[in-house]
Formats: sequence, C-alpha cells, structure tokens
Amino acid sequence: MDTDLPARIADAALSFQVNGYIAAAMAKRTTAAYQRDLLRFLDWGGQIPAAPETLATYLSTHAESHKASTLIRWMVSISKAHTTQGMADPTKTELVKVVIKGIRRTHGSQQRQVTPAIREDIIAMVKNATGAGPKETRDRALLLLGFAGAFRRSELVALNVEDIQEVREGLTITLQRSKTDQEGCGRKIGIPFARGAHCPVKAIQSWLQVAGITEGPIFRGVDRHGNVGERLSNHAVARIIKAWAEKAGLDPADYAGHSLRSGLVTSAANAGIANHKIRAQTGHKGDTMLNRYIRDGQMFVDNAAGIL
Repeated sequence: MDTDLPARIADAALSFQVNGYIAAAMAKRTTAAYQRDLLRFLDWGGQIPAAPETLATYLSTHAESHKASTLIRWMVSISKAHTTQGMADPTKTELVKVVIKGIRRTHGSQQRQVTPAIREDIIAMVKNATGAGPKETRDRALLLLGFAGAFRRSELVALNVEDIQEVREGLTITLQRSKTDQEGCGRKIGIPFARGAHCPVKAIQSWLQVAGITEGPIFRGVDRHGNVGERLSNHAVARIIKAWAEKAGLDPADYAGHSLRSGLVTSAANAGIANHKIRAQTGHKGDTMLNRYIRDGQMFVDNAAGIL
C-alpha cells in the first residue's frame, strides 16, 4: 500500500479525520479500502469534488475489466469522500445511476457465491479429522464451532478464551465485535452440546486442552512439528476449510471462509428452524440477506419439477 496515501488523500480534501470521529465510525479495514479506491480514482485523473460526467466516464472506462460489484464499491468510496465533507454526492445523480444500471445489464452483476458447507458436508470433513495431534484437533474444533455459531472467519480468529463461558447447556460465546457491530456492543451466542461425535463444545474443550491454551487467542497456527503459535489469520481459515473439503471428496474451489456461516443458515432452514431463531445465531438484523441463503438452500425442497 502507498505509504503516502493518507497525505495524498488529505491534499485532495478527502481526509477521514474530521474531529477524529469519522475514522472511528468505520472499521480500520473499511477505511483502508476506501483510501485505496480513492487513490485509484485520483491516479486515473479524477478530482474531488467529482463532476457526475467524470465519474460516469470513470465507471465506463473500467466496465469491461472489472466486475460491477467492484465498480459499485468504488462508488461507495467516492460517495463517502463527498458526503463526509459536506459536498454534493455525484453517485446519486441520474446520469451515474443510469450508467451503472447499463453496465450491470450489459456485463452482468451476479456475484460469485461460495457453496454452503451444510451439515452433511461438515460431518464428512470432520470424519477425516480424527487424529489426536494439535493440527487435526484444532481444525475439527474450528469447523464444528464455525458451523454451529454461523461465524464469519474474522469472528472465529478474533475469539479469545475469555470470550467463552461454560454453562450447563454448552457454551456461551461473546462476540466482542463483528461486521454488523462496529461499535463493539458485543453479542452473545449459545453453542449447545450435540449428540454423537460432532459436538462443537467437546471439540473446543479438546483443542484447548491439547494446545495448553488457557488465555488469549483460541485458534492459533500449528507448525509441522506440532508447536502452537500465534493467532490464525482470516486466510488461514479459508485454507483449512478448503483442505478438509478436498479430503472429504468435495471440490475445494467451491468452498471458502464464508461456507461455514452460510452452511448453518441453509441447514437450519432446511430443518424447519424459524427465521428469528436463525437470526439469533447469525446476528442478521432482518430477513433480506438471510433469505438469500435460505432461497438457494431450499431450491430443491418441494420443487415443482418433482411432479415429473
């Protein structure tokens, strides 16, 4: 990343440091993403404030080389640069709206969705992770807890021992911060005991015992000698899921870090769990995003073509 980026943005009147509060209102990664997008626009020749005609040309120039979802993200960054400075937002003009609509219709706007790791997939994955060594014990715990809690990968790697409380029914996990809780109010999630060999509670307890972890990060790296290291990264979670998907005979290209979260939603919906109960686990504020998972997961449930 350009080390001079903050200064360059400040020179262009794009600073997010208005009284220190604008920056504090957004996650660091979000702010960094906005800055990268704005730098791209400035390097292309754009200015702030941006004329609608300039922005429309910018989007059109990149329409064939970039996905519509990427262009829309750029628009959000440019919009923030204006609204946080009290400037008129060019992204809200009719010209820009029509241009982005035309781009989406011409080049398509469907986003790639990873395959949900449904209950049967998780069982197939952990069936192979039966070893008593640190790495397999960790991976088993990560897969089962990630699924049971419908956790994002960022939420999984952020978990500390101090966030977990053992209760009679299983575990109470406190998410200190998540994508939908940037203010850090915290949210509690219940992880119940499960019957059989796929209990996330017992899997976590086994991992902590094997690794000798009593405080700090729960999910940590394990080297080839079995030594437990520092906190796992987001990308490591995705690699773990892909690795065990492949061992289970699934196509690893179809799975990613989000597969655990979407897998719980899909599996719960197929099992007839009410939406409000699923939202209690996922933290979704409403049914709009939730229904995307449910709709895809229930595509073949009572399918009309079943009459054939």
